[in-house]
Amino acid sequence: MPAHKRELMGLGTDDFVHQTARERLWAAPDPMLIDAGAQGELLVAKVRIALVSLVLLIPIYNVLATPYLVESWVGLVATLGALIFAVVVWVVVRRGFYRPWLGFLTSAVDVTIVTATLVAFLAMGTPHVAVNSRIMYSVYFFSIGASSLRYDTRICIVTGTLAVLQYLAVVLVAMALWDLNDLRYAPFTYGMVSGGDQVGRLILLGTAGVLATAIVDRSRQLRHLSALDQLTGLLNRGYFETRYQAEVARARRHGHPLAVALLDLDRYKNFNDRYGHASGDVALRVLAETLLKGLRTTDIVARYGGDEFVVLLPETSPAAAFEKLEQLRLAVARAEFSIPRHDLTAQITLSAGVACLPDDGTDPVELLEVADQRLFAAKDGGRNQVVGPQD
Repeated sequence: MPAHKRELMGLGTDDFVHQTARERLWAAPDPMLIDAGAQGELLVAKVRIALVSLVLLIPIYNVLATPYLVESWVGLVATLGALIFAVVVWVVVRRGFYRPWLGFLTSAVDVTIVTATLVAFLAMGTPHVAVNSRIMYSVYFFSIGASSLRYDTRICIVTGTLAVLQYLAVVLVAMALWDLNDLRYAPFTYGMVSGGDQVGRLILLGTAGVLATAIVDRSRQLRHLSALDQLTGLLNRGYFETRYQAEVARARRHGHPLAVALLDLDRYKNFNDRYGHASGDVALRVLAETLLKGLRTTDIVARYGGDEFVVLLPETSPAAAFEKLEQLRLAVARAEFSIPRHDLTAQITLSAGVACLPDDGTDPVELLEVADQRLFAAKDGGRNQVVGPQD
């Protein structure tokens, strides 16, 4: 199962920690980090527009001063193209559209624009500007640093690698086509070219990419750990409520059905009193494991508090939701587990209440209230049962 789907369902800390570095770094981001990435993309879009607008002043001046030079018009057209791209990205993201592939695209374009500028200097016969320019070279670091605002380690890796490879290509072409330290270039306004300096520049770009990746990776680890209930390994209530609001809004926007269920262990207090809290913890973990095994990777399950759990079923009809909760109820009832410090095995049962959008309402709070009322009805009706919209 892909790592990002395991996170969606709320697998425990061990599963996350025991991923290989490659699996972790190349995994898609948590859905909530995708939302944060959208905000980062919007910020980068604004900065991109501001920077390109300032840079546009240079080709405008060149065209006014030397309209007979082709280079002046090429620079103006290229900068206008970059500005149009920047505005289009800003409009698209501002209207609420963002996908991880957009972060890949914009990051790659940002790096390539810098490289294209350096290539333009080569084409104009000024190779020293291309390989020794501090200003244009520094813009690579803006592109690499901005990649971290997408909260996707894959984008950081690709952006850093692309910057290194593209700049390396510029340097190799310049060294292959020109004798860069020939005296005819004296007084070397942009300095003489040193292979060691260029290697150092490449190392700095690579280091920036590694740092951006490490920062995002650490942010994702902290986000994952802060979202988990430490006992069961499921998502905790705080994280669930944030995801829940987003999923309900998405379902309303697209006209999709959605179901939410509240689950409660039957006679859990009596179980604790009889076998001890350690046994009660085992019961909660068994319930969590059983729920995870029975749910889709697109479903969300969390510990809501105490012995109460909540399950969110996106794009699920009332009938399908009721059937799924019945399957979970039966699976839990069949699960046997050992009692710590007792030569005994035990079984548990659960009761559940299900509410569905749009039949039971469209407000997140209202849906949970309906599910809670049906959970109480299941308890009052004898426990070990599911009460849904049709009951």
